[in-house]
Amino acid sequence: MDLDTGDSPWGDVPSQSIGSHTSPKPDEENTSPEQPSQQASSTTPRSPVRRNPRGARKISAHATKLEAVDDTLDPLGPLGDKTGESSPIVIEQAPVPPQKEAFTARNARPTSSTSQTSSGAGMIDSVNLEEDGAGFRNPPPVQPPSDADSAKRHSEPSISIEKAAKPTFDITVGDPHKVGDLTSSHIVYQVRTKTSSKAYRQPEFTVSRRYRDFLWLYNSMHNNNPGVVVPPPPEKQAVGRFDTNFVESRRAALERMLNKIATHPILQHDGDLKIFLESETFNLDVKNKENKEPDLGQSKGMFSSFGINVGGGTKFVEHDDWFHDRKIYLDALENQLKALMKSIDTVVAQRKGLAEAAGDFSASLHALAAVELSPALSTPLDGLSDLQLRIRELYERQAQQDVLTLGITIDEYLRLIGSVKTAFSQRQKAFHSWHSAESEMQKRKHTQEKLLRQGKTQQDRLNQVNADVADAERKVHQARLLFEDMGRLMRNELQRFEKEKVEDFKSGVETFLESAVEAQKELIELWETFLLQLDAGEEGVAPFYAPAAGDAATPSASEGGAEVAPAAAEEEA
Repeated sequence: MDLDTGDSPWGDVPSQSIGSHTSPKPDEENTSPEQPSQQASSTTPRSPVRRNPRGARKISAHATKLEAVDDTLDPLGPLGDKTGESSPIVIEQAPVPPQKEAFTARNARPTSSTSQTSSGAGMIDSVNLEEDGAGFRNPPPVQPPSDADSAKRHSEPSISIEKAAKPTFDITVGDPHKVGDLTSSHIVYQVRTKTSSKAYRQPEFTVSRRYRDFLWLYNSMHNNNPGVVVPPPPEKQAVGRFDTNFVESRRAALERMLNKIATHPILQHDGDLKIFLESETFNLDVKNKENKEPDLGQSKGMFSSFGINVGGGTKFVEHDDWFHDRKIYLDALENQLKALMKSIDTVVAQRKGLAEAAGDFSASLHALAAVELSPALSTPLDGLSDLQLRIRELYERQAQQDVLTLGITIDEYLRLIGSVKTAFSQRQKAFHSWHSAESEMQKRKHTQEKLLRQGKTQQDRLNQVNADVADAERKVHQARLLFEDMGRLMRNELQRFEKEKVEDFKSGVETFLESAVEAQKELIELWETFLLQLDAGEEGVAPFYAPAAGDAATPSASEGGAEVAPAAAEEEA
């Protein structure tokens, strides 16, 4: 059967076979005019007679009628020509924010789908928040902060991030006492630490350490931190190491060493410092550390961890003018400090000589007072003898103060210059390691080029050489970075050295002058007190010159002697 082509907007409809046993599908029967129906009969060809020419194709458009829909919920509003008449004006309101679900009912699920509504209130109502017994409860209302809480919050001191990140240390070295027998005797010190660092188990702790433990800490710090100026311990002394003055000066120097290390921004985070300050089994921990890291000896340190050889045969030529000037300056400073230290030793020796002379003078006065029969003369001689003993103690104490104030500062900076030179030596070793690695890399590259010229006959060896060249380049890169990092670090360390040197010398000179002034004041007070006692004694004691033994036999002589003696005493006064 033929269909009218005018009814189709496309101008052609495929022919349908009446004898086809395939029935049309329901979807094909309800097709819209915009969607042409394509019925399947692959064996039936399309009839060319029923197709109109392309130029005579007739296209008909269906009229679309727009009707107003009363849909006030449409976000675009009502449609149609008469929008103002057909629908009232709807005033838009802000959307209701979603309500937060109660904490106790977050895990509760509604039992039916009808309980799920689009509003937040319906969702909360669908869950039973209050049950009998120990069921769900509504959360308590949030109370606004009270004035007391806000005042308490404002009264607490705020700590800056820099201060919180930088721990504080207060280390004291005290209670030196001798332990051991004649062959193994040594001095043991009590190291007490107070710190705000969270890396330690407790804020306060005390351990016992001997001098060689401080030496281990110094060497470990140098090996772990190449280029850093580590505060050194005092030098060894074989003779007089148990003397009281020497032990006190060493104790003070060790205490200054630990506090300087603990305040250093790099050294205070070193693991060996934690072992030294905190470990109760120090010797065992040191042995375990050496067993775990057998390559980190005193002669290798950081360089061996990179696989870099330490040392060099050729002399290091400084190419940096800044470091060259610092070396010259440090040599001159060391010579001047040595001369100043020699002068301080001379002053201390003179004070000790004065103390010894005062002691001898006191002994002579005491002997003279013992043989003098006149109490008017023997008593002042005894008083002067005691005064000289106190003056001797004053001179000895002042000599010790000179050593502990200015002398220990000079000695410390002489040793610090030695640490700076050690850092320079480490930088020199890093320079030699860098150039040694470069020469080794050039040798391997030369071998690689020879193998490349020979062709593919030595492919296995070429692969090995390529790997060796890559490893040599890695070592050169690491050595160069280490040398450059040490240079930058040493610049900062030398600036820190200069700043601390000025502060320490200023403090040392001020303390030296204050102790000298106090000693002179005490000496003047001793003499003034003695003179006052002498004047008070002259008023109530017998005259200086006692009568002779022969004159005392006659009364007249004794009376005359008694009359003459006051006159002589007045003349002496």
